[in-house]
Parts: sequence; C-alpha cells; structure tokens
Amino acid sequence: MSNKISPFAIKFPQIPAIAGVELFTAHSGMRYSKHDIFFAKFTDGANVGGLLTSNTMPGEPVIWCREILPHGKAKALVVNSGYSNVLTGEAGKTTIKKTVQKAIELTGCKADEVYIASTGIIGQPVNDDLLIEALDKKLGKAGFEQATIAINTTDTFSKGVFVEAKIGGTKVSIAGIIKGSGMIAPDMATMLGFLFTDAAISSKVLQQLMAEIVDKTYHAITVDSDTSTSDAVLAFATGKAGNNEITDINAPEFQDFRAKFLEANLELAKLVVKDGEGATKFVTIEITGAENDKAAKNIGLSIANSPLVKTAIAGQDPNWGRIAGAIGKAGEKVNKDKTNIWLGVNQVCKNGALSADYNEAACQEHMKQPNIIIKAEVGIANGKSTVYTIDLTHGYIEINADYRS
Repeated sequence: MSNKISPFAIKFPQIPAIAGVELFTAHSGMRYSKHDIFFAKFTDGANVGGLLTSNTMPGEPVIWCREILPHGKAKALVVNSGYSNVLTGEAGKTTIKKTVQKAIELTGCKADEVYIASTGIIGQPVNDDLLIEALDKKLGKAGFEQATIAINTTDTFSKGVFVEAKIGGTKVSIAGIIKGSGMIAPDMATMLGFLFTDAAISSKVLQQLMAEIVDKTYHAITVDSDTSTSDAVLAFATGKAGNNEITDINAPEFQDFRAKFLEANLELAKLVVKDGEGATKFVTIEITGAENDKAAKNIGLSIANSPLVKTAIAGQDPNWGRIAGAIGKAGEKVNKDKTNIWLGVNQVCKNGALSADYNEAACQEHMKQPNIIIKAEVGIANGKSTVYTIDLTHGYIEINADYRS
C-alpha cells in the first residue's frame, strides 16, 4: 500500500484537553503495527448528537449507534481501525456485545451510553480476543493526535481542528478529529469524525446542529463517488465550561458557537478531501443560477464525480467541454444559452459558447496550480452550492488495488 503523503498534508494542530473527556489508545495487533484502538471516557457523561451513513449495507457499529442515539447520552466511545465489522454476521453482533460489556466494566455506565465505531476491511470479523485484551490491559493515556493516529487507515496525515467560541460570556472549546481518505462521497464518506466540546448543550440541539451543518460540510465532499458502510460523525458535549445549557438552537447567545461549529466541521471535511487517495489537486466547484440549492449541489457533484473531468484536472488540461458535459448529465434544469463557466478567474464559456476572452495559456497556468477552482452559472434561478473534490490519478488506483495486502 502506498505511503506517499498527500501534498496537502498539514501539521496536526495543538489541541488542549477538553474538560470532562479522557482519551486513551492501544495497540491490539489485529492488523496494523500502529495503535489501532481509541477509547474516550466521559467522566461525568456527555450529551451526544450524530450523523450516520445512509448506506443500506451498514456495519454493526452504525446499527448500534443508530439504536442508542435517540437516548442522547454518552459515557464511553470505542473505536477500532483495521476491520470495519461490516457484513460479519453473528460474529459482528457478538463483537458489539463484548465491546459494550467491556466499556461498562471500565466506566460503570449503561449499555446505551457506549458508542462504537469501526473502520477498515469489510467482511472479515474483528478479532474479539485482541480487541478486548487491548481495552482491558493495554490502554494508555493519549492526546488528540494519538487518538487520530489510532483511527487512521489509508490516511496519509492526521487531521484535527480546534476552535474557541463564546456562549454568552462563557468561553468554550471545540476539538475535532477525523479520518477518511477514500470511499468519500456525500451521505458521509469513509469517514469517522468525533467532536468534543466543554459547552453545555442539550442532545436535542446537538442533533439539530449536526443536521444543519451536514449539507455544507460532509455532504459537500467527494473523492470517488463511493459511500461507505461505516460512516459516523458524533459530537459530544460535556457541559464542563459552566454556561447555562443551550436548549434552543436559535438562542442569541448560541450563535457564535453555531458559526464556529460549522467552521470546525467544514475544515474537517476539507481535510478529508485533501487527503483523498492519490490527490495532487484540491478542487472547489461553485455552482450558481440553479433551480434551487439541491439542484446546484447535484450539478456540482456531477462535475466532481466525473472521471473525465477528474482525469483532465490530473493532466492539467483545461478541457472545459468535459465540465459542460458533466453539467448536462446531472439531470437538472439548465439554460444552455445562459450558461457560463470559469476556470479560476478565466471565463471559458459565455452564454453557452466559447468566451471571446478565452485565454488558453492562462487556463493552463491555472490548471498547474494545486488548488483548482471551477465555477459554473446555469441561468435558471438563484440556487447555489459549493462542492469539494480532488483529481483522479494513478495513485488512487494503486492504493485501492493493494488495499487488502
């Protein structure tokens, strides 16, 4: 498997401890030489909200989390990398039961306060003995970077974010970690993401927060159009900051946190794309003039997932005809005679024809840059959306051809 680090890799941020959360990692020896178990303990409990994959072949951890999420309380989070516990039959259900029982022993919590996530190979059972032994005897205290390393699979760098916000006069913290590199597409991605805040926020509001940010973040990214069976993004609020608990998402004192929470999740989503398998280009696609925002997103994703567009980007070819073709295949209303397309600041198509100002050299220069911007205006109404993707290279093929080796 390729270990080539993404050209967009950045240093993991300094993330201080979040009050009410204790982090641990361990090496189980199941598949990797690195630590592959992440365990979070919420010392006095936490409220929780989350997003789970819409894939109709979900893993056992997703099924479990979907069952307990309505209770909105958490005392423990257990994550393993290497094996996803998907399509594992009764063995997979047994893994969940054993994991929950061990977490109960470690924290004294209830079963519906234990959240579980797994990532890795599909169809091969988790080695329960190694997992439970790691939780029982090998856990060591860790920071957020160590926790992120433990959940990584084909990731080439560890991804995290830290922001501060205010709720009324109280300063609060938001820390987030995420893994994801391939099988990235809306309706989440091959992605496990975890956010931790010391703010006091009800589980109802956390769930509302997650629901409102998803279309602008995790549903706006794509690497390869494949959706995963294991996706989960969970947010935990310990309440240790001391603010009065937020029970209304529209409360005036909550709006700074609301904006910062969106900012943190958008950064995590972009980091997942920037670590996309084989990436050499980070591509931002901005669609305007669509029938509505949903139509704009569909058009943006049609461009973002087009192999012809993605390979042209990899080859640094300003082939805007491929972009136009992808717009047309989206199945959304467009006015061909009012369609405009730009590569960066260079207009290539004006009112459905080659722009009189088209500059091949300028467009080629833009395509040589690591950050590519594609804009399209489709002349119907005011719908708009922004989608993020990468190019399609030989590196993607090499990584996924060798994934199980």
